[in-house]
Amino acid sequence: MMTVSTFAAEGLNYPTTRKESVVDVHHGVKIADPYRWLEDDNSEETKAWVKAQNEVTFGYLEKLPRRGEIEKRLRELWNYERIGMPFERGGRWFYSHNSGLQNQAVLKTAESLEGEAKVLLDPNAMSKEGTTSLSDYEASEDGKLIAYGVSEAGSDWTTIRVRDIASGRDSDDLVKWVKFSGVSWKKDGSGFFYSRYDEPKPGAALTAKNEFHKLYFHKLGTAQSDDTLIYERKDEPKWGFGGSVTEDGEYLIIQVWLGTEPKNRVFYKKIAGDAPVVELLHENDARYEFIDNYGPVFYFRTDLNASCFQVIAIDTRKPQRGNWRIVVPEVPRVLLEDVSTVGGQMFCQYLRDAKTEVKCFDYTGKLIRDVKLPGIGSAGGFWGHRKDTETFFTFMGFTEPGAIYRMDLKTGESKLWRKPDVKFDGSAFETKQVFFKSKDGTQVPMFIVHKKGLQLDGSNPTLLYGYGGFNINMVPGFSVSRAVWLEMGGVFAMPNLRGGGEYGREWHLAGIKLGKQNVFDDFIAAAEWLIANKYTTSAKLAIQGGSNGGLLVGACMTQRPELYAAALPAVGVLDMLRFEKFTIGWGWKSDYGTVENGAEFKALLKYSPYHNLKPGTRYPATLVLTSDHDDRVVPAHSFKFGSRLQEYQAKDGPPTLIRIETSAGHGAGTALNKTIEKTADEWAFLVRVLEMKAE
Repeated sequence: MMTVSTFAAEGLNYPTTRKESVVDVHHGVKIADPYRWLEDDNSEETKAWVKAQNEVTFGYLEKLPRRGEIEKRLRELWNYERIGMPFERGGRWFYSHNSGLQNQAVLKTAESLEGEAKVLLDPNAMSKEGTTSLSDYEASEDGKLIAYGVSEAGSDWTTIRVRDIASGRDSDDLVKWVKFSGVSWKKDGSGFFYSRYDEPKPGAALTAKNEFHKLYFHKLGTAQSDDTLIYERKDEPKWGFGGSVTEDGEYLIIQVWLGTEPKNRVFYKKIAGDAPVVELLHENDARYEFIDNYGPVFYFRTDLNASCFQVIAIDTRKPQRGNWRIVVPEVPRVLLEDVSTVGGQMFCQYLRDAKTEVKCFDYTGKLIRDVKLPGIGSAGGFWGHRKDTETFFTFMGFTEPGAIYRMDLKTGESKLWRKPDVKFDGSAFETKQVFFKSKDGTQVPMFIVHKKGLQLDGSNPTLLYGYGGFNINMVPGFSVSRAVWLEMGGVFAMPNLRGGGEYGREWHLAGIKLGKQNVFDDFIAAAEWLIANKYTTSAKLAIQGGSNGGLLVGACMTQRPELYAAALPAVGVLDMLRFEKFTIGWGWKSDYGTVENGAEFKALLKYSPYHNLKPGTRYPATLVLTSDHDDRVVPAHSFKFGSRLQEYQAKDGPPTLIRIETSAGHGAGTALNKTIEKTADEWAFLVRVLEMKAE
């Protein structure tokens, strides 16, 4: 299979990938797919290809100047105590904890917040490589039991077990093939609700389509085969279900989703007796997120007739739309990002130009207070029970690690509870927000972070990072990886592209399907703004993104290859004509469209990174990153794109490498040591390409 071609500039010997004659026809258009065979991740030929590519890639990366120094600094910075938001069940407290360089955080429990905590769940002890992670956990109301989900090697598949908290021993309960599901206990602790797919065929777990989700109840002490099927839809193979029990224990709320559509249905059933499932919100006309209930009155966050969301109340005894009540009205161009309740109060978390503001209301919609935050950044939390007299929230910025604050619900006063001690001087850097015009004149915001006193002379190595999809908001947040980049003298820039949800539904809809090019135009305009305003030049500019952001990088480097010196597309959706055929890929049609629709096919083909690579073009130095256990965006996307990129790169062009992580998935649950090694490779690659000098 392997022959060798020489890359003169760097002395690289790429494996030449076998091509085969595969042609698809869509709407009368013939599409060649010579690397189709790489979609079979189980074949010996694909495994040999992965091994050969990794030998070239790691052989190159390991010799890069400053790589060892960068990895050492990453380990130093990451070696700090990290504590998660505490929560209480049955008078017992729980929180996640990482002592510093543990591959996975552990779950601790204590009788009081000031008391000594013991380790309850330690995923590091579950595998030698640190690749087993806790995907979810939920304690019973009395604080005696905890149901916890375990994921292996970064897969989305989860296995649920139950542990007795006092003894630390697991019961015989075992629930398998769980995916895209939480765990929600019955109030009496007799069992829990969860969602799963049928067991896939042997060898197909990481690639087969995920269809026919089902909602079950598992009674403790019984076999999974005896679990009660609560809800399924044999007529709707692509519907997904999430079941959660209301705080009063009276109702099971069933969120019904279809892929990543920004719309959903909400059903419910009374838990007592053999009550039927009631289709409360069944029209799939908007997004409805259940907040809380007071008896039969349900509260929802929704974008129905409110692009930036509002809070409504529905009395389930009089569920007709004419009886619905607006509790907290929409604020135009200010996104109501999240709503939580605690102590009988409703906390509304807003995004104003991608920065957090928080307001506290009662259940009638009367404003109690504006919550004072420590500065400009991102806040989250404000959870708890109705009986609680205090709550907790996190606050962070690009140069401020996430501190946890404790709030008195009566006075609204907050005090610092935990602040991480990171060996990083955030005061040496500044964050600013600018607005630039995209191709069609749309104003787009962008955060820029850099050392104070930066000279705007075009000489600064700059990393432009983006996502732009699926209604996901890009907000200020602390990252050890980026902290090291900033210390090295790099500029970090993050625009809030269309396709995200920062300005509500219309902002999202402007970047999907036939409008997806707007997202790429926004990102390209951000790059041009940074160059025009003397932050950097094309020779010093790198672009980075993961998943949908990997698509963003792939599309922009194929559309404007001369604009950037380096590209880091990670776990990207790169073959836009076949993404629907694997695992949960069909669920992305709400953002991308489908090849089955003629107009959408044309749009997909026009920007699909794999299909828009052109022979002999000088592309940026590229490090494609993926993982062999990614069952969200299957690695075939990166395998095929990387192969064609190596084939088509100009003879005198810079390196085009693919880095394939083993025993890792789409990102969640990745062992810390793997994250550190990957980041060191990325930054060392950029140091080489952007010719960064040591600070």
